[in-house]
Amino acid sequence: MALLDKISLPEDLRTLAPEQLPALAGELREFLISSVYQTGGHLGAGLGVVELTIALHYVFNTPEDRLIWDVGHQCYPHKILTGRKDDMPSLRQKSGLCGFPAREESSYDAFGTGHSSTSISAALGMAMAAKAKGDHRQAIAVIGDGAMTAGQAFEALNHAACVKANLLVILNDNDMSISPSVGMLARYLRGIQATSYSEASRQDPVVHFEDHSMTMAGPISGHNLPRLVETLQSLKDQPGPRLLHIVTRKGKGLPEAEADPVKYHAVAKIDAESEPKREKKPTWSNRFGHWLCATAARDKRLFGITPAMREGSDLVQFSELFPERYCDVAIAEQHAITLAGGIACEGMKPVVAIYSTFLQRGYDQLIHDIALQNLDVLFAIDRAGLVGEDGPTHHGLFDIPALRAIPNMMLMTPSDELELQQMLTFGYEYQGPAAVRYPRGAAQEALLAGHDFALESGKGRLLRKGKRVAILGFGSLTSLALDVAERTDVSVADMRFIKPLDKALAQELADSHELLITLEEGAVKGGVGEEVAALLHNHKTHVINLGIPDTFIAHGHRDDQLTQCGITKEKLTDLIHSCG
Repeated sequence: MALLDKISLPEDLRTLAPEQLPALAGELREFLISSVYQTGGHLGAGLGVVELTIALHYVFNTPEDRLIWDVGHQCYPHKILTGRKDDMPSLRQKSGLCGFPAREESSYDAFGTGHSSTSISAALGMAMAAKAKGDHRQAIAVIGDGAMTAGQAFEALNHAACVKANLLVILNDNDMSISPSVGMLARYLRGIQATSYSEASRQDPVVHFEDHSMTMAGPISGHNLPRLVETLQSLKDQPGPRLLHIVTRKGKGLPEAEADPVKYHAVAKIDAESEPKREKKPTWSNRFGHWLCATAARDKRLFGITPAMREGSDLVQFSELFPERYCDVAIAEQHAITLAGGIACEGMKPVVAIYSTFLQRGYDQLIHDIALQNLDVLFAIDRAGLVGEDGPTHHGLFDIPALRAIPNMMLMTPSDELELQQMLTFGYEYQGPAAVRYPRGAAQEALLAGHDFALESGKGRLLRKGKRVAILGFGSLTSLALDVAERTDVSVADMRFIKPLDKALAQELADSHELLITLEEGAVKGGVGEEVAALLHNHKTHVINLGIPDTFIAHGHRDDQLTQCGITKEKLTDLIHSCG
């Protein structure tokens, strides 16, 4: 690491001669691979932008010039070159480096990201502000071809073409999102590559300029450092909005990642992989995927939809078995939801598989296009709750408050894998909008062996009858409540439905207990616990709501996050003992 060891900040990078930069890229790529295998994290995207990261910090005066990485999966090389190389062993760990750009972490992180397709809007805002203040700084947005499929990116480009601000958009075209890119834009970009760009031309690419109120350059190789630097220097001196199209390979420099960019989008710690192989338990997502395939085999009305999360939501087998009833709409959550509404209007039954954090992006469509018309759509809400190392941009904490407020909406939350199957089937057969929320990770086995409780709309079930205290569990944390209850002799109810709430069961437990504790893996503000408390506000029984407090929970291990939120066996036990 002869060159990399000399670089703490981009100002050190700028002291190198241009001919030294390719050697630095090799060292940076080697360091990145070693580092990420020690911590786990996103690998493929960062490997693909090593040369681009060096070129950007070499040409532009960061952080005075604002550099924004869309989504942020690719930001690790940027962090290494901007004063955080020695902190990389703490990546995605409690009190360590965030896995995404974060304004509070470094002045070089001009804008916090984690969701896709926000970079052009933010960079344009910064460019317009600089123009208004008379500042002569640059704003650069780096956005992938996958993120470019989202509507917000097009909205921002449409506006940027009309604004004479110093904005540079770099389209990092690697033909990938997490899965391969899909849709008209992906086909168009492939066509450009086929006619204007080839492996043979990587060393001597041609730059094209056109007048569409925005300077257009490329496509050029994103791995040809001399050409990248030359092109960026040329574009830097041009006023107004500009777009540079570069072509890269996700996973560049790691053969296995280049061969399988989907698998190497993110990797686990190498030390974890070297441990004796343990049988992996099926995840909640796996159970959903199995249910989806089984149901589709029985019912030809089923139509599966995902906004670019085929692997994460476990739709791979479904997409292979039922390609005519499967749709990946790319990173377009709003479109996914309204598309489902149109499909439902024609008598089919759409199932939208979507992460809780991404459902937020389609809230208006959920209200205006689905619930208002009472359309028959099932939402399988994955990653509901705390998600660990990916941190606050990816936690699924706000779907309960959001969906509780929508008329016509049914919301269920399973406590174990058996209930997940039951609720998916119940929601599928329900006439109207319904949702099932479930967490990340291994699925909880049946809470009570040998008991198969039938599902009835708006009805919970009493798992254990005890004394003085009753815990009302909403979802997978019910297993925690049951574990504590066995040692403290308290009652536990699996409430099952968030909307409609089982008010009769809550009232019955309040009449026979001194304290009710609600337990949900979601925001307490606006959560279902608040509805229970409001229901019993004139009752002698005291109600305590446990869930995620009114703050953003930083990245780290999920157990640490639960401890921070006071959701532990010890906390529950202390609350129970306080009810003397």
